[in-house]
Amino acid sequence: MNTILLLDTSVGSQNKGDDIIMECVREELKFLFEENYEYSLPTHVSPFHWYQVWRNSSRVRSYSNCPLKFIGGSNILCKDLLTHYPQWNINWFNCRPIEGSIGVGVGAGAGDKTNWYTRKMYQRVLSHDFYHSVRDERTKRFVESLGLKAINTGCVTMWKLTPEFCKSIPDQKSNKVVFTLTRRLDKDEKDQFLIDSLVENYAEVYFWPQGVGDYDYFKQFDHVDAIKVLPPSKDAYDQFLTQNETDYVGTRLHGGIYAMRHGRRTIIIAIDERAREIHKGNHLNCIEKDEIDKLPSLINSTFETNVVMDFDAIIKWKSQFQNY
Repeated sequence: MNTILLLDTSVGSQNKGDDIIMECVREELKFLFEENYEYSLPTHVSPFHWYQVWRNSSRVRSYSNCPLKFIGGSNILCKDLLTHYPQWNINWFNCRPIEGSIGVGVGAGAGDKTNWYTRKMYQRVLSHDFYHSVRDERTKRFVESLGLKAINTGCVTMWKLTPEFCKSIPDQKSNKVVFTLTRRLDKDEKDQFLIDSLVENYAEVYFWPQGVGDYDYFKQFDHVDAIKVLPPSKDAYDQFLTQNETDYVGTRLHGGIYAMRHGRRTIIIAIDERAREIHKGNHLNCIEKDEIDKLPSLINSTFETNVVMDFDAIIKWKSQFQNY
């Protein structure tokens, strides 16, 4: 029995989308976890103090000696690890136990440039032996620029979305809709237009606060008193999607993908590189926030869900671990 280390991007996260990602990571790696012993460590908070690593305790050695170490998706490859709060909270002095980590649908953060320290850190902690699973072509280019190997498998949350599954998703609108917002410092009138469009076009409207601060942001808007608010947990969202025939509309990418995984008609509103890059390669039902005026007509139109996934790439990536 081998030991496998899973670097968990949901621990300490302020975004329940990371809980969705880790649920899917564990589901897709189940073929390994059923036969082996799983360790887990956080990514958003530092897993070790440098002194613990320097002491080289038996526990540190156990993590260091795991033959497989996986890092679970998300926007984990920040372009600047010297920032005040990197997605992957590691440094040169505490990272030895996680050297050789393998990406599972990982994504690169915003920005085009990477500093010397960040490049050296990734070259140290990421595996040079295995192909990394990346979520889009932009991330693939970034990982390969580090001298490492990558396969564009798409986001791990989308590996379930086969052509047969997508055909089961309705092509016409429901009477209900659940939506998300992404908090901002200032009230965005485009979000008011989003809310008004949903209230006008659906009999029942629900809001799911996926991230910290989303609920307070939501309460700033007009015409929200009749909107029902779901509890801010993945389990509550899972239960709602399972028990209700509903559409999803919103700016939270993984809130939308999770709705699709439940067979729900979904419109994702792109606000950053995550949805944009995945849409380029995988064809989400997606519009830019600057095109929000198109939303009412899209809601009332008939459209199919035709997610494009390279399932051969997923099989190729998984096949690396068949001897474990």
